[in-house]
Amino acid sequence: MDATTTSNAPVTELTEAESWNQLGAVALGRLVTTVNGWTEIFPVNFVVQNRTVLFRTAEGTKLLTAALNEYVVFEADDHDAVEGWSVIVRGKAKLLATANELADARRAGLYPWIATQKERFVRITPQSVTGRRFVFGPEPDVTGLSS
Repeated sequence: MDATTTSNAPVTELTEAESWNQLGAVALGRLVTTVNGWTEIFPVNFVVQNRTVLFRTAEGTKLLTAALNEYVVFEADDHDAVEGWSVIVRGKAKLLATANELADARRAGLYPWIATQKERFVRITPQSVTGRRFVFGPEPDVTGLSS
């Protein structure tokens, strides 16, 4: 963990820049969409490119829901023994289709983790980015309560 926030408060808000730095330091996140009235969560490996979230996928439910839902939520987090963080990106998902979009996406160096063809690129353009940093520790004593 190397969030630039130095507070020892149990929970602190990350700045937008800190949130992007944290996102850029990990490669696994979760895409949250809606399918037939149900919330669906899909793990995806991703990269940050120009303050957007880029992931690859194959044909299927993940691609369909990302294409059909104008707005999506993306979350990534990490932790060690001392602290953790979580960043949430709310934005618009777009299936990349033009030669320029695809060439730009390929320059990001994003490759499938498993041996499958994932020829579709999806870019999430954020409308909001929020992050929190959590400092782990014991639960505080509750004073003034009788047993």
